[in-house]
Amino acid sequence: MEILRVENLSKIYGQGETTVKALDNVSFSVEKGEFLAIIGPSGSGKSTLLHIVGGVDTPTSGKVFVENTDVYALDETQLAIFRRRQIGLIYQFYNLIPVLSVEENITLPLLLDGRTVDQGQLDEIANTLNLADRLNYLPNQLSGGQQQRVSIGRALINNPALVLADEPTGNLDSKNGAEIVKLLKLSNKKYNQTLIIITHDESIALQADRIISIEDGRIVKNEVIRR
Repeated sequence: MEILRVENLSKIYGQGETTVKALDNVSFSVEKGEFLAIIGPSGSGKSTLLHIVGGVDTPTSGKVFVENTDVYALDETQLAIFRRRQIGLIYQFYNLIPVLSVEENITLPLLLDGRTVDQGQLDEIANTLNLADRLNYLPNQLSGGQQQRVSIGRALINNPALVLADEPTGNLDSKNGAEIVKLLKLSNKKYNQTLIIITHDESIALQADRIISIEDGRIVKNEVIRR
């Protein structure tokens, strides 16, 4: 079942001589439960693409459909609700709130949405991410790897349609990086989460079901690795 469809997506920054075309007529689709890696050199447009898919940045032209919702037909309030409920974002630098505990950071999307935390789900995520004994800690009391696990928990707590990870291992050593990829793959299989990872690391990309390669804002290769 198709969960994401990107149609003729373009993004242009600046005007006149300073114009930069970050994305140039990009189209692709993603099936529910698929693990997709997007690779490309720095400046290729891959992070811009991820942010537009996630409703964080707006396209110059083109459309994004998530579960048949035309994302950029939504007004500002609807888009904010969509992001909170349908998108789980994982960044390279964690983006945790320093004054909130691990538990509060993980459950923040639910609390912002005025919804009750399912304690059973929280416990399961905390146990899966090896954070059960860290729920009352603040981010500055955690290692980098543990902070990234918290950001994964925050991304999963809403059971979003898409989990989007932008260079999730870029700020970690190889051991912690491998652990984070293992956990993301586990969420993909255990919870049937649709996972899209932006990465420079070919070894990570090769663990995906499919790899899309981007250069100069265009898709140059769309390769199925495993079915």
